[in-house]
Formats: sequence, C-alpha cells, structure tokens
Amino acid sequence: MGLFDRLRGGDGSRVAFIGIDGVPYSLIRDEPETFPNLHDVIESGGGGAIDSIVPPESSACWPSLTTGVNPGETGVYGFQDREVGSYDTYVPMGRDVQADRVWDRVTDAGRDATVLNVPVTFPPQRNVQRMVSGFLSPGIEKGSHPESVGDYLDSIGYRIDTNAKLGHQDDKSEFIADAHETIDARQEAFLNYVREDDWDLFFGVFMTTDRVNHFLFKDYEQDGEYKQEFLDFYEKVDEYIGEIRAELDDDVTLVVASDHGFTSEDYEVHLNQWLEDEGWLSFEDEDHDSLEDISDDTTAYSFIPGRFYVNLEDREPRGSVPESEYEDVRAELKEELLALEGPDGRPVVDRVVPKEEAFDGAHDEIAPDLVAIPNHGFDLKAGFSGADDVFSVGPRNGMHSFENATLLSDAEDISVPEGTDLFDVTPTLLDLLDVEFDAREFDGETLV
Repeated sequence: MGLFDRLRGGDGSRVAFIGIDGVPYSLIRDEPETFPNLHDVIESGGGGAIDSIVPPESSACWPSLTTGVNPGETGVYGFQDREVGSYDTYVPMGRDVQADRVWDRVTDAGRDATVLNVPVTFPPQRNVQRMVSGFLSPGIEKGSHPESVGDYLDSIGYRIDTNAKLGHQDDKSEFIADAHETIDARQEAFLNYVREDDWDLFFGVFMTTDRVNHFLFKDYEQDGEYKQEFLDFYEKVDEYIGEIRAELDDDVTLVVASDHGFTSEDYEVHLNQWLEDEGWLSFEDEDHDSLEDISDDTTAYSFIPGRFYVNLEDREPRGSVPESEYEDVRAELKEELLALEGPDGRPVVDRVVPKEEAFDGAHDEIAPDLVAIPNHGFDLKAGFSGADDVFSVGPRNGMHSFENATLLSDAEDISVPEGTDLFDVTPTLLDLLDVEFDAREFDGETLV
C-alpha cells in the first residue's frame, strides 16, 4: 500500500521516529555491512544527508527538529543561554522551548504519542500518554510520566545518559562497556513501548551514538585503536533499529534521523581566550569564572558553539558598544574570525553567519550577533575561567558538523533532496500522520 493510499484512509497513518543523535549520513552510506537494516530502509523508501541548524548543538537542534522552527521561535540557542538584559545565564530545559512540539500537535489532533529520551524535554509533559525526558534530565523518577513508566525503567536498569566522563580515560574500554549497557537498556524500553502498540506517534532517541562519536570518531576515520569497537557498537545500533522495525505494523512508517553530523576533532579552540588575547574581552579581576565578571571595556564575548555577542549599549548591563558602531564592530569581528588560523595553518572558521540570516521569531532578543561555523577539526569552545592557550587537545576526538546529518524513511513517497534540513522533519512527520497544519508556521516543508 502506497503512502498516499494510507493518507487517504479513514483511520490515519502512524509513525515511529527513531533519533540517532549525531550520526552522519556518510557513515551509514559508506558502511553497508555495518548498517544492513538502515540500507534496507533506504531501499524501501529513501534517505540522504541533510543540514543541521545554526548553531549545530544538540540542545538547540532537538527543539528545532521537533518543532520545525529556528531558535528565534524556540527560544533555545544552545547548551547555555543568557537572560534578556542580563549577564545571568541558564541551561535551557523543556519548559524553555517556546514553540509547539510535533507531539503537541499530534495530541491536539486527538491522537496519542509516546516520547522517550528526547534531549531538552525535562520536565516530562503531561499532555502525552507517556514521556521519559532525555539529556539534561536529573533522573528517571522526576523525568518520567506517568509514574508507572518510571517504575518500569528502574526495573530494567534504564539510564538517562551514558557516563561521558569515562571517555576521558586513555583506556576507552570502560567507556565502551558503559555505552553498550546504556543502549541495551534503552532498546529494552523502546521495544517494550513499541509493542504496546497504543500510540500514533512513537518518538524515541538514541543519544549514546553522540557520546561514542565524541570519543571514538577519529579512531574510525583514521584507523585508530578503537575503530573495530566503534563499528561493533554501530552494528548493534543498526540491529536494534531493525528489531524495532520488525515490530511495527504495516500502517506504521519508520523515520530515522540525526540532529547534526560528525567529523574528527583536532583542536579545541578557546574563543573567549582568543577574544581576551586580541583585546575584545576583558575582566574586572584576574579571578574570573563567569560572564558576570566581564568589565565595561569588553567589546564582545562568546558562548559555545561559536556564538558571539557584541557588548551593546542599552542591551547589555555594562554595554560598551554604541548602536551607531554595531555594524562596524560585527564586520571587524567577522573578518578577524575568518582570518584566524590553527596551529597547522588551516583556517579555523568556514563561515560566519549574522543573526538576521539564522534567527527570526518572537524570541530572538537573546540571539547571538554572529555564529561561527568551524572547519572540520576545530571544536569551538567558550568558558570564562581562562585557558592556558587558544588551542588545545582535549579528551574528545570527534566534533559536531553542520552538514551531513541523516534522514531516512521506508515511506515510498518521501524524497530527501539537496537543501533538506532539520526544519523539514516536523512538517514531514505531521504529513505522514495525516495531521493538518498550516505550512506557513514552519521554517521547513514536508518531504512527502
């Protein structure tokens, strides 16, 4: 039965969405023996590489993927955001997402949704049949709805996240074992609720893929010590998605997607240290560790990943840049960023995106003035406690990339043309679910 036949049916179609955080499409494309199930999905329907968002950070990506709108509408720009008119910062949670999620639209249409382990969804919403918060949730008890879900997860040893600190060890064996244990419990939970078969939208995310990529991706790309362990882990990921697909009824469409791509990391780039060295950023005293410690002489400061804010008069508490000089300051900072070279002589930054090209919406008052998108190998960091050098080598050997995210589906009538990005996912899911929507509400469009 074709996709349009299902859409014209009386009961409405159903969708199972599986997120594979940070998995680049090229990895799946180039390793067919590791991903036989995902290649079968592609052969049954379609798939390809898609773009992420600006900035390509999970805390901003998942709100945009699940709403179909940019951070100017979601109000979430990264792992750390700042209060309006203040130097106070906070870590955005689910309650900070200001746009309707895809499951909100599904439940508003009288349908049911199960949502498991999606980043930036704490506290769990009560308007869905069941939800387990993902990344940034403090634990299973507070992160589960209803209570029976938490009780079940406790019984199977479910974890919100992998212990990423284990990846900092030179010997990655303990980290790899922990990653397997985490994804094993995640799969047990996913299969349990997939088999309940009482949902119209099943939305589950494997976050452990991102963690493994951060510590093993260069081993894969450069035939390092843990390349085989990397591929073994992904064989399991593919096997688990195949198991989920085998449980789905004929009226369920499978969609698999990631929120950003991945590449090897060579250097961490401490941008606030660079700004300080170049005279853009100064602090009130030597003992500083937060944004609140910057001095009146500061011209610009940075948040991860590559977000730059001009210290603008009447917008910042101690703003030093007059509105009349704003554009000139931005242009100069952009020029210097594009000229920045790494220790190996390569340009650090691929492009610099001004705020008006990336962010538009009711919540763009805290948008960064510029966002630097790095070249592969340069992981853009911030921090206000100071660094010994602008460039360093940390424990991670993999970093996010803007391009080369993944979108696959076994729907016969989905195509993934060049130019597809995260904003297209939510309208596509709603179209597959036969849930009516106004296309003008989204920054993306349906791929059906």
